[in-house]
Amino acid sequence: MGLAKTEYSCTTVEEYLALERQSETRNEYLDGLIYAMADESSEHDEICTNIVGQLYLQLKSKSCRVRAKDTKVLSGLNSKSRSYAKGLYSYPDILVVCEDLRFHDEHNDVLLNPTVIIEVLSPSTEAFDRGEKFWRCRSYIETLQDYVLVSQNKPLIEHFTRYSDTQWLLATTITDSAKNLRLDSIDCLLNLHETYDRVAFSLPLKPRIITPNTNFD
Repeated sequence: MGLAKTEYSCTTVEEYLALERQSETRNEYLDGLIYAMADESSEHDEICTNIVGQLYLQLKSKSCRVRAKDTKVLSGLNSKSRSYAKGLYSYPDILVVCEDLRFHDEHNDVLLNPTVIIEVLSPSTEAFDRGEKFWRCRSYIETLQDYVLVSQNKPLIEHFTRYSDTQWLLATTITDSAKNLRLDSIDCLLNLHETYDRVAFSLPLKPRIITPNTNFD
């Protein structure tokens, strides 16, 4: 999930963070603007739960940990500065962190060092998750090794992985329910069938064939 359309002006990062710590809803920050996050569908929630369940079981005995939805992540122009106006503070759907948690400030509520970010795509935020958000994450989060996009509308997982400091590759696209996505950075597997367990996809509308004798009533 990513930025929604509703936006509010904001002067500084400090103002955004102060407001967010008092807010009952989640809002994201991009270059001086605050965006209210879009509502999530039942399918979105189901997919997120399925992914977290798979990762939690595999990470229990490891140093990595999985977090979902409510962990803010900073991907900005200079993560060591606390007063710049440019930057992205966002809530990934799911993330995995494998080092000691490093935070933006003493409030310990903005994470700096995720290893894996997973986004479940929605119609209103897919373009942002694929574009600006992915660019910010891969450019400014040095610890990030994998960026995974999971379709909400069909069984499809796309896995982007860091190849070098400046290059990312589309490593895997999975559509076969029997296949697994392997995340080497955390030594975990995501099974496509398990990811979409209990998710009912909406069937596309069949086109209506019009003939000269078609009745439009």
